[in-house]
Amino acid sequence: MFIVAALYHFTRVETPEALRTPLRNVCEAGGVKGSLLLAREGINGTIAGPRAGINAVLAHIRGLPGFQTLDWKESLAGEMPFGRLKVRLKREIVTMGQPEVDPTCAVGRYVDPADWNALITAPDVAVIDTRNGYEVAIGTFQGAVDPGTGSFRDFPAWWEANADRFHNKRIAMFCTGGIRCEKSSGYLMGQGVEEVYHLKGGILKYLEEVPEEQSLWRGACFVFDERVSVGHGLTEGGHVLCRACRRALTPSDLARAEYEEGVSCHHCLGEHDDADRARFRERQKQIALAKARGERHLG
Repeated sequence: MFIVAALYHFTRVETPEALRTPLRNVCEAGGVKGSLLLAREGINGTIAGPRAGINAVLAHIRGLPGFQTLDWKESLAGEMPFGRLKVRLKREIVTMGQPEVDPTCAVGRYVDPADWNALITAPDVAVIDTRNGYEVAIGTFQGAVDPGTGSFRDFPAWWEANADRFHNKRIAMFCTGGIRCEKSSGYLMGQGVEEVYHLKGGILKYLEEVPEEQSLWRGACFVFDERVSVGHGLTEGGHVLCRACRRALTPSDLARAEYEEGVSCHHCLGEHDDADRARFRERQKQIALAKARGERHLG
Protein backbone atom coordinates (compact mmCIF):
# COMPACT_ATOMS: atom_id res chain seq x y z
CA MET A 1 0.00 0.00 0.00
CA PHE A 2 1.29 3.45 -0.96
CA ILE A 3 0.65 6.79 0.75
CA VAL A 4 -0.51 9.53 -1.64
CA ALA A 5 0.09 13.08 -0.39
CA ALA A 6 -1.48 16.08 -2.15
CA LEU A 7 0.10 19.35 -1.06
CA TYR A 8 0.50 23.03 -1.83
CA HIS A 9 1.72 26.08 0.00
CA PHE A 10 1.94 29.71 -1.02
CA THR A 11 4.93 31.61 0.31
CA ARG A 12 7.55 33.90 -1.15
CA VAL A 13 10.55 31.97 -2.51
CA GLU A 14 13.44 34.07 -3.76
CA THR A 15 15.41 31.27 -5.45
CA PRO A 16 13.16 28.26 -6.17
CA GLU A 17 15.89 26.75 -8.35
CA ALA A 18 18.01 26.28 -5.21
CA LEU A 19 15.31 24.03 -3.71
CA ARG A 20 14.99 21.71 -6.68
CA THR A 21 17.97 19.33 -6.39
CA PRO A 22 17.82 18.81 -2.59
CA LEU A 23 14.08 18.11 -2.84
CA ARG A 24 14.59 15.64 -5.66
CA ASN A 25 17.33 13.88 -3.68
CA VAL A 26 15.07 13.40 -0.66
CA CYS A 27 12.30 12.02 -2.86
CA GLU A 28 14.60 9.58 -4.65
CA ALA A 29 16.15 8.40 -1.39
CA GLY A 30 12.70 7.61 -0.01
CA GLY A 31 11.31 5.86 -3.10
CA VAL A 32 8.85 8.71 -3.68
CA LYS A 33 7.42 9.44 -7.13
CA GLY A 34 4.98 12.02 -8.45
CA SER A 35 5.07 15.64 -9.51
CA LEU A 36 6.21 18.71 -7.58
CA LEU A 37 6.17 22.26 -8.95
CA LEU A 38 8.36 25.01 -7.51
CA ALA A 39 7.92 28.72 -8.22
CA ARG A 40 8.51 32.06 -6.58
CA GLU A 41 5.02 31.77 -5.11
CA GLY A 42 5.56 28.38 -3.41
CA ILE A 43 5.08 24.66 -4.04
CA ASN A 44 2.35 22.44 -5.44
CA GLY A 45 2.13 18.75 -6.23
CA THR A 46 1.09 15.20 -5.49
CA ILE A 47 3.53 12.47 -4.49
CA ALA A 48 3.29 8.82 -3.53
CA GLY A 49 5.53 6.34 -1.81
CA PRO A 50 6.11 4.33 1.38
CA ARG A 51 5.23 5.97 4.68
CA ALA A 52 8.85 6.61 5.65
CA GLY A 53 9.62 8.22 2.29
CA ILE A 54 6.57 10.49 2.37
CA ASN A 55 7.36 11.52 5.94
CA ALA A 56 10.91 12.41 4.96
CA VAL A 57 9.79 14.57 2.03
CA LEU A 58 7.16 16.40 4.06
CA ALA A 59 9.63 17.01 6.88
CA HIS A 60 12.16 18.36 4.37
CA ILE A 61 9.64 20.80 2.88
CA ARG A 62 8.39 21.96 6.26
CA GLY A 63 11.98 22.61 7.27
CA LEU A 64 12.41 25.18 4.50
CA PRO A 65 12.01 28.89 5.32
CA GLY A 66 8.38 29.93 4.89
CA PHE A 67 7.02 26.38 4.65
CA GLN A 68 6.61 25.58 8.35
CA THR A 69 2.81 25.58 8.13
CA LEU A 70 2.63 23.36 5.04
CA ASP A 71 -0.53 21.25 5.08
CA TRP A 72 -1.36 18.21 2.97
CA LYS A 73 -4.05 15.60 2.38
CA GLU A 74 -3.37 11.87 2.39
CA SER A 75 -5.04 8.90 0.75
CA LEU A 76 -4.04 5.34 -0.14
CA ALA A 77 -3.26 3.55 -3.39
CA GLY A 78 -2.90 -0.19 -3.84
CA GLU A 79 -0.27 0.31 -6.56
CA MET A 80 2.23 3.09 -7.19
CA PRO A 81 0.08 5.70 -9.00
CA PHE A 82 3.02 7.48 -10.67
CA GLY A 83 5.55 6.20 -13.15
CA ARG A 84 8.31 8.68 -12.37
CA LEU A 85 9.39 11.64 -10.28
CA LYS A 86 9.17 15.18 -11.66
CA VAL A 87 10.44 18.24 -9.77
CA ARG A 88 9.93 21.24 -12.03
CA LEU A 89 10.44 24.98 -11.93
CA LYS A 90 7.43 27.03 -13.05
CA ARG A 91 6.34 30.65 -13.27
CA GLU A 92 3.24 29.78 -11.19
CA ILE A 93 2.44 26.70 -9.12
CA VAL A 94 -1.09 26.83 -10.54
CA THR A 95 -1.37 28.81 -13.75
CA MET A 96 -4.00 31.54 -13.83
CA GLY A 97 -2.10 34.20 -15.72
CA GLN A 98 -3.10 36.97 -13.31
CA PRO A 99 0.17 38.22 -11.77
CA GLU A 100 -1.62 40.72 -9.53
CA VAL A 101 -3.41 37.90 -7.66
CA ASP A 102 -1.37 37.01 -4.57
CA PRO A 103 -2.86 34.39 -2.20
CA THR A 104 -0.43 35.43 0.53
CA CYS A 105 -2.18 38.82 0.63
CA ALA A 106 -5.87 38.16 -0.06
CA VAL A 107 -8.04 35.04 -0.32
CA GLY A 108 -11.69 34.25 0.30
CA ARG A 109 -13.15 32.94 3.52
CA TYR A 110 -12.30 29.32 4.26
CA VAL A 111 -15.23 26.99 4.97
CA ASP A 112 -14.65 23.70 6.78
CA PRO A 113 -16.15 20.59 5.15
CA ALA A 114 -18.56 20.20 8.05
CA ASP A 115 -20.05 23.64 7.30
CA TRP A 116 -20.03 23.41 3.50
CA ASN A 117 -23.49 21.87 3.02
CA ALA A 118 -25.21 24.63 4.95
CA LEU A 119 -23.43 27.30 2.92
CA ILE A 120 -24.06 25.93 -0.57
CA THR A 121 -27.76 25.27 0.07
CA ALA A 122 -28.42 28.87 1.16
CA PRO A 123 -30.68 30.63 -1.39
CA ASP A 124 -28.37 33.64 -1.79
CA VAL A 125 -25.27 31.56 -2.56
CA ALA A 126 -23.99 30.65 -6.03
CA VAL A 127 -21.68 27.63 -6.09
CA ILE A 128 -18.95 27.59 -8.74
CA ASP A 129 -16.77 24.63 -9.68
CA THR A 130 -13.37 26.09 -10.62
CA ARG A 131 -12.06 22.88 -12.18
CA ASN A 132 -11.80 22.02 -15.86
CA GLY A 133 -14.65 20.51 -17.85
CA TYR A 134 -13.21 16.97 -18.00
CA GLU A 135 -12.96 16.94 -14.21
CA VAL A 136 -16.49 18.24 -13.69
CA ALA A 137 -17.82 15.63 -16.13
CA ILE A 138 -17.40 12.75 -13.67
CA GLY A 139 -18.55 14.49 -10.48
CA THR A 140 -19.40 17.78 -8.79
CA PHE A 141 -21.49 19.24 -6.00
CA GLN A 142 -25.24 19.29 -6.35
CA GLY A 143 -26.34 22.55 -7.97
CA ALA A 144 -22.83 23.77 -8.81
CA VAL A 145 -22.16 25.96 -11.85
CA ASP A 146 -19.75 24.46 -14.38
CA PRO A 147 -17.78 27.23 -16.18
CA GLY A 148 -16.87 24.74 -18.92
CA THR A 149 -13.25 25.84 -18.96
CA GLY A 150 -10.50 23.87 -20.65
CA SER A 151 -7.81 25.20 -18.32
CA PHE A 152 -7.63 27.30 -15.18
CA ARG A 153 -6.20 30.14 -17.25
CA ASP A 154 -9.65 30.44 -18.87
CA PHE A 155 -11.41 31.20 -15.58
CA PRO A 156 -10.90 35.02 -15.50
CA ALA A 157 -12.35 35.41 -19.02
CA TRP A 158 -15.31 33.22 -18.08
CA TRP A 159 -15.97 35.32 -15.00
CA GLU A 160 -15.81 38.59 -16.93
CA ALA A 161 -18.36 37.24 -19.41
CA ASN A 162 -20.69 35.87 -16.73
CA ALA A 163 -20.28 38.16 -13.71
CA ASP A 164 -23.75 39.70 -14.16
CA ARG A 165 -25.33 36.29 -13.55
CA PHE A 166 -24.13 36.43 -9.96
CA HIS A 167 -25.16 39.96 -9.02
CA ASN A 168 -26.07 40.21 -5.31
CA LYS A 169 -24.99 36.63 -4.71
CA ARG A 170 -22.49 35.30 -2.26
CA ILE A 171 -19.98 33.12 -4.11
CA ALA A 172 -18.83 29.71 -2.88
CA MET A 173 -16.08 28.00 -4.88
CA PHE A 174 -14.35 24.65 -4.73
CA CYS A 175 -11.67 22.61 -6.49
CA THR A 176 -9.87 19.30 -5.96
CA GLY A 177 -7.45 20.20 -3.17
CA GLY A 178 -8.01 23.93 -2.60
CA ILE A 179 -5.18 25.53 -4.56
CA ARG A 180 -7.18 26.86 -7.50
CA CYS A 181 -9.64 28.48 -5.11
CA GLU A 182 -6.82 30.31 -3.36
CA LYS A 183 -6.26 32.22 -6.60
CA SER A 184 -9.80 32.35 -7.96
CA SER A 185 -11.21 33.69 -4.68
CA GLY A 186 -8.52 36.38 -4.59
CA TYR A 187 -9.27 37.21 -8.21
CA LEU A 188 -13.01 37.65 -7.51
CA MET A 189 -12.25 39.87 -4.55
CA GLY A 190 -10.14 42.01 -6.85
CA GLN A 191 -13.14 42.19 -9.19
CA GLY A 192 -15.27 43.68 -6.42
CA VAL A 193 -17.11 40.59 -5.14
CA GLU A 194 -17.60 41.25 -1.44
CA GLU A 195 -18.38 37.79 -0.08
CA VAL A 196 -16.30 34.95 -1.49
CA TYR A 197 -15.99 31.57 0.21
CA HIS A 198 -14.03 28.45 -0.65
CA LEU A 199 -13.97 24.87 0.60
CA LYS A 200 -11.01 24.36 2.92
CA GLY A 201 -8.99 21.36 1.79
CA GLY A 202 -11.06 21.06 -1.36
CA ILE A 203 -13.15 18.15 -2.53
CA LEU A 204 -10.61 15.66 -1.20
CA LYS A 205 -11.02 16.88 2.37
CA TYR A 206 -14.81 16.92 2.02
CA LEU A 207 -14.89 13.33 0.75
CA GLU A 208 -12.59 12.31 3.56
CA GLU A 209 -14.55 13.93 6.40
CA VAL A 210 -18.23 14.15 5.41
CA PRO A 211 -20.20 10.87 5.70
CA GLU A 212 -21.61 9.69 2.38
CA GLU A 213 -25.17 9.71 3.69
CA GLN A 214 -24.84 13.44 4.45
CA SER A 215 -22.92 14.32 1.30
CA LEU A 216 -24.02 16.71 -1.44
CA TRP A 217 -21.26 15.45 -3.72
CA ARG A 218 -22.47 13.58 -6.79
CA GLY A 219 -20.20 11.23 -8.73
CA ALA A 220 -16.44 10.79 -8.42
CA CYS A 221 -13.53 13.19 -8.02
CA PHE A 222 -10.95 13.27 -10.80
CA VAL A 223 -7.35 13.00 -9.56
CA PHE A 224 -4.17 13.50 -11.55
CA ASP A 225 -2.58 10.09 -11.09
CA GLU A 226 -3.14 6.49 -12.13
CA ARG A 227 -6.08 6.07 -9.75
CA VAL A 228 -7.97 8.48 -12.08
CA SER A 229 -10.77 9.07 -9.55
CA VAL A 230 -11.66 8.72 -5.89
CA GLY A 231 -14.95 8.58 -4.06
CA HIS A 232 -16.20 9.00 -0.51
CA GLY A 233 -13.61 7.99 2.03
CA LEU A 234 -11.02 8.63 -0.70
CA THR A 235 -11.40 5.07 -1.95
CA GLU A 236 -10.20 4.47 -5.49
CA GLY A 237 -12.90 5.00 -8.09
CA GLY A 238 -13.77 2.75 -11.00
CA HIS A 239 -12.60 5.05 -13.78
CA VAL A 240 -9.79 4.49 -16.26
CA LEU A 241 -8.02 7.07 -18.38
CA CYS A 242 -8.23 7.44 -22.14
CA ARG A 243 -4.55 7.81 -23.06
CA ALA A 244 -5.44 9.78 -26.18
CA CYS A 245 -7.41 12.61 -24.56
CA ARG A 246 -6.79 12.16 -20.79
CA ARG A 247 -10.52 12.01 -20.01
CA ALA A 248 -11.93 9.64 -17.42
CA LEU A 249 -13.94 6.66 -18.64
CA THR A 250 -16.36 4.37 -16.84
CA PRO A 251 -16.23 0.57 -17.30
CA SER A 252 -19.26 0.80 -19.61
CA ASP A 253 -17.42 3.34 -21.80
CA LEU A 254 -14.78 0.69 -22.54
CA ALA A 255 -17.43 -1.44 -24.26
CA ARG A 256 -18.36 1.28 -26.75
CA ALA A 257 -17.38 0.86 -30.40
CA GLU A 258 -15.39 4.12 -30.34
CA TYR A 259 -13.02 2.86 -27.66
CA GLU A 260 -9.61 1.52 -28.65
CA GLU A 261 -7.17 1.23 -25.78
CA GLY A 262 -4.61 4.01 -25.88
CA VAL A 263 -5.98 5.32 -29.19
CA SER A 264 -9.50 6.74 -28.87
CA CYS A 265 -12.74 6.91 -26.92
CA HIS A 266 -16.22 8.29 -27.59
CA HIS A 267 -15.09 11.69 -26.33
CA CYS A 268 -12.12 12.13 -28.66
CA LEU A 269 -12.73 9.95 -31.72
CA GLY A 270 -13.17 13.02 -33.93
CA GLU A 271 -10.44 15.09 -32.30
CA HIS A 272 -7.45 13.26 -33.83
CA ASP A 273 -6.44 12.40 -37.38
CA ASP A 274 -5.04 9.16 -38.80
CA ALA A 275 -1.45 10.23 -38.12
CA ASP A 276 -2.27 10.85 -34.46
CA ARG A 277 -3.97 7.47 -34.14
CA ALA A 278 -1.02 5.70 -35.75
CA ARG A 279 1.28 7.37 -33.25
CA PHE A 280 -1.02 6.39 -30.37
CA ARG A 281 -1.11 2.77 -31.56
CA GLU A 282 2.68 2.61 -31.63
CA ARG A 283 2.80 4.02 -28.10
CA GLN A 284 0.24 1.44 -26.95
CA LYS A 285 2.34 -1.30 -28.55
CA GLN A 286 5.39 -0.16 -26.57
CA ILE A 287 3.31 -0.11 -23.38
CA ALA A 288 2.22 -3.71 -24.01
CA LEU A 289 5.79 -4.83 -24.71
CA ALA A 290 7.03 -3.19 -21.50
CA LYS A 291 4.25 -4.87 -19.53
CA ALA A 292 5.19 -8.26 -21.00
CA ARG A 293 8.76 -7.69 -19.77
CA GLY A 294 7.47 -6.87 -16.30
CA GLU A 295 8.39 -3.21 -16.71
CA ARG A 296 6.48 0.03 -16.66
CA HIS A 297 6.44 2.14 -19.82
CA LEU A 298 7.35 5.73 -19.00
CA GLY A 299 6.84 7.35 -22.38
